[in-house]
Amino acid sequence: MISERCVASDAPLILQRLHLDWLQQAAVDVVVLRLDLVDPELSGNKWFKLVNHLDAARRAGAPGLISLGGPHSNHLHALAAAGHRFGFATVGLLRGHEQDTPTVADLQAWGMQIHWLGYGGFRARNLPGFWQPWQQRHRGYYCIPEGGGGLPGALGCAELVPRLPSALAAVGWDDYDAVWLAAGTGTTLAGLVIGEAGRHPVIGALAGPPSHAVDDHVAALLAQAGVANEGYELLDASRGGFARFDKELAHFMYTAERDGGVPLDPIYTAKTMMALRLYVERGYVAAGTRVLFVHTGGLQGRRAAESQLHKLIHG
Repeated sequence: MISERCVASDAPLILQRLHLDWLQQAAVDVVVLRLDLVDPELSGNKWFKLVNHLDAARRAGAPGLISLGGPHSNHLHALAAAGHRFGFATVGLLRGHEQDTPTVADLQAWGMQIHWLGYGGFRARNLPGFWQPWQQRHRGYYCIPEGGGGLPGALGCAELVPRLPSALAAVGWDDYDAVWLAAGTGTTLAGLVIGEAGRHPVIGALAGPPSHAVDDHVAALLAQAGVANEGYELLDASRGGFARFDKELAHFMYTAERDGGVPLDPIYTAKTMMALRLYVERGYVAAGTRVLFVHTGGLQGRRAAESQLHKLIHG
């Protein structure tokens, strides 16, 4: 199996206590599940979403993998790295028009063949027949949904849950009260809900606006898994839209990194932690609560945003 060939699959999970003033004042304890540290290339939740897809591609004898995303896509970044590591050719269908970004440079360095779809072409990705011409062009390639989604992606993330007890022991915890994480497509959240099986509530901070219908996607994944559509909550943490930044967010991110010692990204983890702070300060999280905060990675995508973030703070 592919999973047997990657350190990310069996490396111990790393938990880090988070020490921030607003947590200490509210007597709320947080540990961060540092998925950003599981592998230098297959970072964050991306490996766990990909592993079952990669195993399926290997069983099918697929010569390559094809998927889609944006010019800063963490998913395509991990996919290109996985293809390079495990001997799959890779094809990326990218939103927008040709541009140079640090992510695109890495995709090309790992040998990914890139097709730019424009914006209208990318919006058609959910229409019937979208994949047919690409499957004809790249015969036998295994198609992976956007973000590494689908039930295989969710089930890969579900496997994180039984690995948590041993990691908790390393920080002196024997249990936790809730899980917080960013929700992009909702695949990771659905996987954790499946793995938790009702034991702990899972709180998903939406990286995009509610109009992206993540709730429908999560409900569909849980239905496919035969799991009740419950045990989780979605809240809007998008601050006006996906990948939209503002001065308050930038200041919070840099301050939290400095004081907490955990690197964040402005699209997913910083917005999620900012939403957690709001809930804590408003008293929605009771004193004594133990929160497991899942760091879903995404740090490679931050590279292209640094100048904008600094400009927001310094003008």
